[in-house]
Amino acid sequence: MLNPLATHAGTRRLITAAGTAPSVHNTQPWRFVARRREYIELHADPDRWLKVADPRGRSLRISCGAALFNLRLALRVSGHRPLIWSARAAGDDPSTLLAAVRPASAAPASTAEHDLYDAIKIRRTNRQPFTDAPIPAAVADELGMAARLEGAGLVFLRDPASVALLEEVAAAEETLTGNRAYRAELARWTSGPSHSDGMPPYVQGPRPIGDLVPVRDLARVTRERVRFEARPHLAVLTTPGDDPAHWLRAGQALQRVLLVATLHGVSASFLNQPLDLRDMRHHTDPRHPGGHPQMIIRLGYGPAVPRAPRRPVPELLHAA
Repeated sequence: MLNPLATHAGTRRLITAAGTAPSVHNTQPWRFVARRREYIELHADPDRWLKVADPRGRSLRISCGAALFNLRLALRVSGHRPLIWSARAAGDDPSTLLAAVRPASAAPASTAEHDLYDAIKIRRTNRQPFTDAPIPAAVADELGMAARLEGAGLVFLRDPASVALLEEVAAAEETLTGNRAYRAELARWTSGPSHSDGMPPYVQGPRPIGDLVPVRDLARVTRERVRFEARPHLAVLTTPGDDPAHWLRAGQALQRVLLVATLHGVSASFLNQPLDLRDMRHHTDPRHPGGHPQMIIRLGYGPAVPRAPRRPVPELLHAA
């Protein structure tokens, strides 16, 4: 098949898919360089790095990993196999090259791969209340398998572990809210209308009622207050290690999980406040058998929600 990088339309389709990935506060902290129409480099965008909440660049690389998975998937449905070279970061500097992807000849994509690709366009982060309907065991098993296919794990929590985690989230939220620099950084991405990035009011959802709530408050002082589900379904995405390579892997696993969830009508949002606080305190996660937590995910069945704004392809793509 024709190399998709050989044409502007083919390259644009790849970057459009990659740029639709989820990212921390919808910062979309990535940029792409097409090299001689042979391969695409994925770079972090240092201007979109949350230096207060994410001093290690962990969330930045997870975000970029999600974009990398979408890029891989777009190459597969074009009839190619993505050959990936991952760059090793220089220290903790997230502005370095993260990966390069070269298309190689391959068999046509499977029906399952086409289904995942189609889910890219309809996946949303859902901050609305979910129903109390349980997630079927078969669906939970598929989500766990999706994480394992990318070298990660997905741990579903039950009471009392779920309640304990919500308490930890609430405590971390209170601490973070008291940090002026953190509030200012968050406000940059959540205040006012935006046409291409951030979280404008229409994607923030209502303000929760209660103490142990399964969504970020995001300082929505004027937003409607509603009650969320009493027993949220929580899962923790883990990796074997806790370094830049594993963070990029976590992002790819996260996106595969989210796309599989989308195919089953399962919505998702995130409760990463304890992980943000850990990073801000420059604490590293001790090695333990359960893996290193990288994302805290709330899963369930929610209403349809609008998509967050996206940066245009010309802003993301550079040719060299």
